[in-house]
Amino acid sequence: QVQLVESGGGSVQPGGSLRLSCSASGVTLHYYAIVWYRHAPGKERERISCISSSDGSTRYANSVKGRFIISRDLAKNTVDLQMNNLEPEDTAVYFCATDLTPPCPAGLPEYWGRGTQVTVSS
Repeated sequence: QVQLVESGGGSVQPGGSLRLSCSASGVTLHYYAIVWYRHAPGKERERISCISSSDGSTRYANSVKGRFIISRDLAKNTVDLQMNNLEPEDTAVYFCATDLTPPCPAGLPEYWGRGTQVTVSS
């Protein structure tokens, strides 16, 4: 059974940074693509980043491009999301997900974590 767990959320002022981690039990994340989503109240769920294990490529939504960086920590078996220059519009619950396939999935992944809250406010 695959279990994903997000951590690193919290409250930060605009312009600040946070680093989220997606960890897993029962699976080595290095072999699979991992996707980060976020869901803010009153808004649709947004796919914000993906890292492939097919070729190591990364993808970002325009809303976070240039501010967020997705990466793997092989030693810790995590996929991290470094979030810089945070804006109030980044406030949301952040989820990691996977389909247990090497390329970034085209649709909604099958396995999800429970999410971690990120609040950006002055």
